[in-house]
Amino acid sequence: MSDTLIRIAHSPDSDDAFMFYALTQGLLDTAGLRIEHELQDIETLNQAAFQGTYEITALSFHAYAYLADRYALMPSGASFGDGYGPVVVARGEATRDGLRGKRIAIPGRLTTAHLATRLWQPQFDAVLTPFDRILDVVEQGEVDAGVVIHEGQLTYQEQGLTAVVDLGKWWQSDTGLPLPLGGNGIRKDLDPALQRRLCRLLTESIQYGLDHRAEALGYAIRYARGLEDDLERSDRFVGMYVNEWTRGYGEAGRQAVQLLLDRGHQAGVLDRRVRATFLDE
Repeated sequence: MSDTLIRIAHSPDSDDAFMFYALTQGLLDTAGLRIEHELQDIETLNQAAFQGTYEITALSFHAYAYLADRYALMPSGASFGDGYGPVVVARGEATRDGLRGKRIAIPGRLTTAHLATRLWQPQFDAVLTPFDRILDVVEQGEVDAGVVIHEGQLTYQEQGLTAVVDLGKWWQSDTGLPLPLGGNGIRKDLDPALQRRLCRLLTESIQYGLDHRAEALGYAIRYARGLEDDLERSDRFVGMYVNEWTRGYGEAGRQAVQLLLDRGHQAGVLDRRVRATFLDE
């Protein structure tokens, strides 16, 4: 009998690479499974999920609001900003009121960075921009501000830019909860026993990385755009998004996801109210 094909898709950054290291590098018992690894930016993955392209895929929680009928959230592997998160940056001093109606570069319409920015400042002209170009278009004056994710959260000052707001810090001060950014979705049409096994494997992969940090970081650093030669900052970035929240949502994490979806709906950003569904291992 042939092995079952499982395509795992995530964004090409160091925290996701760290998280999936053991699972994609043959370090876990995947007997009977053929694991294929797909790397795409998060907005591309959000769009692919509408076709159910991948059995397991990273999803923005913003996109999940439109995909809850097709994907369930795996119990581990989420990214939370615990007092930090996407950063709105500008060339000089700027304020929330000052950015009303202005052009702000966002890394994708269905990214949580876009949703969080809308909750912070509802009125702006969103300029869709590849995430790895946002610092450049802000620096070059093509937009008034930009929302940076991934390693750009640590490197924006090197391009002479200033932070207008850290959306994770803003969200935490407003709600007392971490900002949920993205999770891993698993297709609901898979066999329930297979779903549970894959959930266990992902949790084991995360735990392996945390237990063998130097080994996993040595693999993940090749995906650390702009930080490839800076092990200390690469380690810091991975630690921001692979931690206890990643190991499991917990009650506060699940509450934060639901609150984000509810507030998105209340603000009119999401056109439906969604109840988040989580698989258990």
